[in-house]
This record gives sequence, C-alpha cells and structure tokens, in this order.
Amino acid sequence: MFDVLTIAALTDECRRTFSGGRVQKVVQTEPLAVALEIYAGQRWGLVIDVSPQQPKLSLSRSLPAGDPDQVTPFLLLLRKYVRGARLVGVEQVPLERIVRFRFASRLVDERREEHRLVETELIVELMGRHSNAILVAADGRILDALKRVPPTMSAVRPVLPGRPYQPPPPQLKRDPRQLTPRSIASLLLEVRPDSELAAVLVQHLAGFSPQMAREALFRAAGTAGITVAEARGSQDFPERLAAAIAGVLAPLETGAFEPTVYRSDGVPVAFAAIRLHYLQGFEVERFATISEAIERFSTDRPEPIEPTADRYAHRRQRLLEAIARERARVEARLHALEQEAQRAREAERWRRMGEAILTAIGEIEPGQRELVFEELRIPLDPERTPVENAQEYFERYRKAKAALEHVPARAEATRLELEYLQQLEALTAVADSAETLEALRQELGLLEGSGGATAPRQRAGQRKLRAWRTERGDRIVVGRNARENDWVTFSVAKPDDVWLHARGLAGAHVILQWAGPEDPRILEKAASIAAWYSEGRESTRVAVDVTRRRDVRRIPSAAPGLVRYRNERTLHVRPLPPDELGLVEA
Repeated sequence: MFDVLTIAALTDECRRTFSGGRVQKVVQTEPLAVALEIYAGQRWGLVIDVSPQQPKLSLSRSLPAGDPDQVTPFLLLLRKYVRGARLVGVEQVPLERIVRFRFASRLVDERREEHRLVETELIVELMGRHSNAILVAADGRILDALKRVPPTMSAVRPVLPGRPYQPPPPQLKRDPRQLTPRSIASLLLEVRPDSELAAVLVQHLAGFSPQMAREALFRAAGTAGITVAEARGSQDFPERLAAAIAGVLAPLETGAFEPTVYRSDGVPVAFAAIRLHYLQGFEVERFATISEAIERFSTDRPEPIEPTADRYAHRRQRLLEAIARERARVEARLHALEQEAQRAREAERWRRMGEAILTAIGEIEPGQRELVFEELRIPLDPERTPVENAQEYFERYRKAKAALEHVPARAEATRLELEYLQQLEALTAVADSAETLEALRQELGLLEGSGGATAPRQRAGQRKLRAWRTERGDRIVVGRNARENDWVTFSVAKPDDVWLHARGLAGAHVILQWAGPEDPRILEKAASIAAWYSEGRESTRVAVDVTRRRDVRRIPSAAPGLVRYRNERTLHVRPLPPDELGLVEA
C-alpha cells in the first residue's frame, strides 16, 4: 500500500504542510522508528518507521511519545544535525518509494568561532523489509542509518557511517509513463499466455505495485483477474490498458489524489492515494490527506494474532542480540585484518625505498629529511645515518611480507565465521520451538560449561529430525540448526537425494527423498519449505537452489553447516509453511 502513488501523496502533503518549518524535537519511539516535531505555523509530527513488518511514513497532529531508553547513535546525530534546522526541500525519487528530506542548520565551528551553514538529507526508503532511514551529509557521505547494513549482509549496497550513499539499484523495467498501445501489445507477446496479467505488470513496469496493477486492469477490462491470453484476444485491449495506466498515474502530474480507506464488515483492509474501483462492494471512507487515511487504517486495523512460535519471542530476542554482539566483534576483527592487508601491500614500495637510499648514499647530506630518487619521495629520519634509514625500510618490508603470508588465510577464516553467524541468526529468526532455540544457543557457546560451536556431535539415535511426507510418501527433511544442517546433508541424505537451499540467504538445508518418479510439483513444495526456513521468509518470492546431494561439499576447516555446491538450478517460489502445502509430519 506504500506504493509510489502513496509516497507521491505524502511528499506533496509534506511540501504543503511544513516546507520551511523548523525542527523543534527529535525522539525515538521504537528501535526502528523516529519522529520529528516540525513547527510551521503550528506543530506537526513526522513519523518514520522502518520496521520490516509494517514500515510507515506519515504526518500527525502531535509528536508521538519518545522512549527514554531508546538513545541510539542515529538519534544523537539527528539531534545534532536536524534539531533546530529548517526543512528546505522534500522530493520523491521518480517511480521509487523513496523520499528525501533536506534540512539546513547553522552549527558552531569552535575552531573559527563562527557559525557555518550545514545541509543534511534524511532519506527515507519504504521498501518492505529493506526499508531504512539514512542521514546523509552534504558531500554524500552517510552519517548513520536506522538500520546499518554491513557488507556481510549486502555486498552490493552496504549502509554504514562514513561510506558514500548509494541509491538502491535502478529498476530495469519499462517506464509506465512512456507506455503506448504498441509497447503494451509487444509486452503481451513477450510473456507466457497463461500468466496473470496483474503479475506481469508488476514485474515489467517500474514502480507499479500489485494494487496499482489490479486497478489499471479493472479500468481497462472490468476485472482485475485477467490472463495474458485473454488480453491478447481483444484487439483494442492495448489501447484501453494504456489509457487506464495513464489514468492511474495521472495524480503524479496533477496532484489530484483521493486518499481512501476500504473496509470489509467495518475492518480496514486497504488504503490508497487514489480511488480503487476494483474494490467493489467494500465500504469506502474518503479523507482530506493521505496521512489521515494511513492513521485511520493503522488505528482501526486489529492487531495481528501472534503465531505460536512467538511464545518464545523474549528468548529469541536475547539470542539474536547475543549473535549481533558476536557479529560486531568478528566484523571488527575482519576490518582490522583488511587494514593490515592494505598496509602489507606497501611492502614492495618500502623495499624500493631502502634500495634507493643505499644507491644514493653518497648524495645524502647529514640531517637531510627527504630523498627524491626517480619517482620516489622518501622521508628520512635526520637523527639516523643513511644505512640506518635504509635498514628501517627493509625491516618494514620484512614485517609486511610476513604479515601478507598469513593475513589472507585469517581473513578468509573470519569471513567464514561471519557466514556461520549469519546462518545462526537466520535459523534463530525462524526457530519454532524452545528446543531449537536452546540448540542454537549452545552452538553459540552461551550455556555455562558448554563447548559452544565445538561441542561434540550428537549420535544419530539422539536426533528426532524435522520431517514431513507428501501424500504419496516423499520425505522432506529440514535442518533446525547448523549442526543439524550438517547431519541432514551428510549423514541422512543419500548421494542422489535432492538438496535445496535459499540462494544467497542463510537458512536451513532441506533434503527431498523421492517415493516415486520425480514430480515438479513436489519439488516446488520442497523449495517453498526451504524458502520458509530461511531469512527470506518475509519475501513474496525467493530464489531456491536445487542440486543433488552428491554435488554438495563441506568447506574445509569451516564451522558446521557451511557448504559449497555445484550443478544447481534455481527455482523462484513463494515461502510457505508445511501445513499450507498439504504435508504431514513424518
């Protein structure tokens, strides 16, 4: 529901309401939520929540209460750079769910004893579980973010203080504002005829949400549930769809938004920045601003019922915090090793400096501080003789070469340790029993007297595997922790069994043991389970790699559960729990 139209309506509302206003207060209401009080004729609250379950951006008539226990580095930087500043610009990145708030403030320069004008940007990205709020300096450098993203979580786009801000990768899709009947007809010929056209529009049009796709189809065909084949059967359909898409996007140019909330039996089921004609039969409530619609939807919607697994929320949270602390420690060690490697790369230059000093020894005057030899500028210690200066550079060279021999192996071992911790974190997030959480806790070495991750392996007879069977008897086995992943893969599975794992994500190892001929539908069910028991559980689609167990290998000297594999193919599936797939526990 927070699609590009909603973001556009919010951006327009912010401009009209408090552009030029001054930020009076900044509070943190939740670990991933902050609020700004802005005075522009009257006080307004700007609420920013980037929690993966329900990210949110809206205006309110008052500032939400802050949590005094929530004092984070991000909050302190907001108070330094944004509190007291004026809001001088609000803009939406075209066809993206990103809003950039630009602030200008005067900070005291203590060295020069004067005030200087400082501009900063607060960039709010409302992109589902990837949502974030990032404070960026005028030079494009990240000051901090509500959610820090280290390279171990995203090698493509890390979000850390000191790094340059990089926007999300551009969508390699068609611009819906440039669509013509001819380009729509071409698109219909490129995709499978049995595809749902709403899904095709979401996949191929930049910034197009499922809600926008259904509305465009309803305006064009009178129904949102139309297939590509049905659309091809109507000669004038491309023209009607082009007009409908233009109508859905028209408020981006005109600003004529119609904020609405839709109810079923009094319960809110959707909100939008435009009128949704496809939701026929639902109660419609109109609002003057999109923020009012968002607040009404959030306030009136009943709290979701917590799943059974959340009975262990407190225990799970403690374990996740312990893993996060350990990850921070290992990341710091990796950073130190990378710096050491960088210094070691200077080794050859130091050797050349030492040799240059000996070559030019007759030209060096007593007390000389620098020697220029060919392209080298070599600092000299005036208290030392030329030979002593040369020996110092040779000693640096020797130490750097020695370090360079050991650093790559230590760095690789540290990266594997981070990968192992990421695996523990993902398995903790999807753990569904106290026993599973306890096993993960022992793996981290948190129990007194435990051997942690180096504890002895359990015997096979001590393990009750987590397994399900299909109607015809196929067996699907899922690991619950790192050691069980290792056991399931290398002790339970046979060489020709199917092995599945979420691609590029930490999660469970899954084994499929056939009871009959290979069946693509059963394979897809096993892939959905692999996606469900991974850190991609909250995604709508997850890539899952499938290969034979014989093509999976342990990583030498790595922690349990870390593997490399080959000859894989990839399925894209929706994460689903076993009970929704018609499976029974084995």
